[in-house]
Amino acid sequence: MLLAGMAAAPLLAAGAGPAQAADENGEARRVEAQVEALRVAIQAGDARALDALTHPQLSYGHSSGRKIETKTAFIAALSGKTNYRTLTFSEQWVQVVGDTAMVRHVWDGADILPNGETGRSYIAVLQVWLRDGGATDGTWRLLARQSCPLKPA
Repeated sequence: MLLAGMAAAPLLAAGAGPAQAADENGEARRVEAQVEALRVAIQAGDARALDALTHPQLSYGHSSGRKIETKTAFIAALSGKTNYRTLTFSEQWVQVVGDTAMVRHVWDGADILPNGETGRSYIAVLQVWLRDGGATDGTWRLLARQSCPLKPA
């Protein structure tokens, strides 16, 4: 077991998880598509898309470590407004384990502040996605998210 973990270390360092590399049924690609749809919905403030992409038991943690939102609060905070002039996810890594997927990425956003100025959010993010067994198509939904601040490179 330890040897298998050591063999995977170079893949992780390169940004590709072992499950992603060996994903024969395309689940990692499906998760990646959902992550991209989430990014677009967050930037657009699209409540309908955010609702479809998130699990009813969502726990959405912010980079301060002190603010955790439910699904309702998360959607309400973003709904109907543009919160980010730009928002990119980079250095993405996906690992699928059964009906659960872990996604790590760097979030780089030009935030639109209440006074109309632009700030920046540059954070490391861990997302946990769950394949919805109740959905006929096995849709992946965001179950949990936590982030922490990063210093710009």
